[in-house]
Amino acid sequence: MSITVRPARTTDVKSVRRIIDQYALQRRLLSKDTVKLYEDVQEFFVAESDGEVIGCGALHVLWEDLGEVRTVAVDEGFRRQKIGNQILEAITNRANSLGLRRLFCLTFETEFFAQHGFNVIQGTPVEADVYQQLLRSYDEGIAEFLDLESVKPNTLGNTRMLKIL
Repeated sequence: MSITVRPARTTDVKSVRRIIDQYALQRRLLSKDTVKLYEDVQEFFVAESDGEVIGCGALHVLWEDLGEVRTVAVDEGFRRQKIGNQILEAITNRANSLGLRRLFCLTFETEFFAQHGFNVIQGTPVEADVYQQLLRSYDEGIAEFLDLESVKPNTLGNTRMLKIL
């Protein structure tokens, strides 16, 4: 089976929605509104086999040197075939090309991300002035990164992790 990882297109959103829904029903991923997937399509990569989208993942820039890995998921029928590795590699390459030096994720899949150099974090690893700037964002990922329980409670109980590139 040949897998291609490429930037997502708007025509991929229905497939990305289907994959996300598999995990959202299990409470392993937060569900996303379809309109949000269209708005963020340029952040996504998809894994494709024989013209079918079988995986996805996104890179969202949080700050000058910091990005968040979001929504890495592989269709249940294609798990354990290293497709998530390929998606994360594409995200990491994109992060490097943008000049990011750190990647954050909020995940249940701590073993997967640890294998790729992510470490569990406590607190917020940014300077006080950056923290104050980040507080001004309405982005839910920023609130997760800052661990702002009053703004965005971690309702799923997943783990905050960080990788230095």
